[in-house]
Amino acid sequence: MKVSYNGLWKILIDKNMNKKDLSEKVGLAPATVSKMGRGEFVSMDVLYRIGKALDVDFGDLVSMKVKQEDK
Repeated sequence: MKVSYNGLWKILIDKNMNKKDLSEKVGLAPATVSKMGRGEFVSMDVLYRIGKALDVDFGDLVSMKVKQEDK
């Protein structure tokens, strides 16, 4: 199973922000933003901090990509 952060990337576009702006605003390490770009898991704390900084809900940021073999 992978996760998709497409919702987050769309929100960044709407707010005229890039990944570096997100990293600076939330205090994320560049490696964390890179993990998200690759669709890897990040901690709930990271998602909470992003949601709080951007004033959005978890569901707006992330969604699951279920593989056929995971069902």
